[in-house]
Amino acid sequence: MNRVTTEQTGRMPPGLTLVSVPIGTARDITLRALDVLRDADVLAAEDTRSLRKLLDIHGIPLRDRPMVAYHDHNGDRARPRLMQALEQGLSVAYASEAGTPLIADPGYDLALAAREAGYAVTAAPGVSAVVTALSLAGLPTDRFLFAGFLPNATKARREALEALGNVPATLVFYESPKRLDKMLEDAARVLGDGREAVVARELTKKFEEIRRGSLSDLAAHYRATPPKGEIVVLIGAGKREDISEKFVIDALRSELDAGLSVRDAAAAVSENTGWPRRKVYQLALDLCRG
Repeated sequence: MNRVTTEQTGRMPPGLTLVSVPIGTARDITLRALDVLRDADVLAAEDTRSLRKLLDIHGIPLRDRPMVAYHDHNGDRARPRLMQALEQGLSVAYASEAGTPLIADPGYDLALAAREAGYAVTAAPGVSAVVTALSLAGLPTDRFLFAGFLPNATKARREALEALGNVPATLVFYESPKRLDKMLEDAARVLGDGREAVVARELTKKFEEIRRGSLSDLAAHYRATPPKGEIVVLIGAGKREDISEKFVIDALRSELDAGLSVRDAAAAVSENTGWPRRKVYQLALDLCRG
């Protein structure tokens, strides 16, 4: 639609277009994304240096168009300028540093503000590290949950993993190379040493790596071999028989704190985990006595 309108009128229609850009290989960009980057009145980017480089690679001139940096640290200041451009009937293209906008990306508030103000918001879709990693990992893809970045602090990270431990789907995370070994160690502790997992690193780049193994094996590998680059961690769905006693106790504590009786809490946790009701009930009694 945007391409046809551009050819007919010589300019893009007003509104915000979310432009997916490559996560590594520059040629992974779509033809439509190139059209949008060429014809938009205003360009916005999480990292203007990356976008300028991408424009240069594909021979797209910036001309006299403004390029606005829009990231976590300046969104409140940059957003009014972009909203003003929309008010003036201009077309605005926003690009992530890499991948699809709004996926672990600061563009959410911009897109929300544009929608709430009644402006058209569309997307030039393309590559995403989440979907690319899922397609290569060899784990089930019929159901998955993307949880972004886990908390930095150990206690908060373990609590977040505990909350996800019983989700019947492949879990997908982004992670920093500096924290990867600690994240995998915590995941092994909370979700089980033998739980199947994959680390996808530097996707579509020269040193792409897809490493499969148990959480404990991967933690040991990356503890001994510190990684570099962009990382996606995928963890297979837990099997009910693999759910730890600690997970059951934490689930019971949560249900009891919410006001359920010992019998009702035990019934709910037993149903959700597959643990025998009698054993769960005994754990609940022990919690109350303790």
